[in-house]
Amino acid sequence: MHLNPYGADAVLLAVNLVTNPATTAGELADRCEESGVESRLVRDRRVTAADLAAVRVALDEWLGVVDAPDEQTRVRLANEMLAKYTEHPRLTNHAGDGWHMHYRPDEVPVGRLVATLISTGTALHLAGRGISRLGRCATDGCGNVYADLSRGGRQRYCSPACANRDAVRRHRSKAI
Repeated sequence: MHLNPYGADAVLLAVNLVTNPATTAGELADRCEESGVESRLVRDRRVTAADLAAVRVALDEWLGVVDAPDEQTRVRLANEMLAKYTEHPRLTNHAGDGWHMHYRPDEVPVGRLVATLISTGTALHLAGRGISRLGRCATDGCGNVYADLSRGGRQRYCSPACANRDAVRRHRSKAI
């Protein structure tokens, strides 16, 4: 049995898609392919404008989870996504490459597939790494989203560039 890419890969796909939104169905397909998250399933299906719209709705809901003001709200919003996009877990060998878990039927549109991956991945990320492991960049004026995959759980920036920029700003403010 192998593990599905629910978790970090799906959360990183969500970060990628909210930071730099896909503007066409083809671009969404490419991004899913690049992320490796269920790429075979996306590649084997025609991604439509309806799929792109469905993913945008799911990402708006996901941003609610990211921006939740407290743990209880974050958990409630994550659970609402799970209730909307997932079904009971089940074992499947739909591709003939080994048994693994799915949280959705095998045949769903790409938009629903991506929403399921993001909601399930986010829940596993928060439960496994910590409920506070999603956030917005601490650099003034940035606001990009990050998923904290660090060992210590102290990530505050969306990228090393923003962390460096903020460190330089703090350093310069002390020198004045």
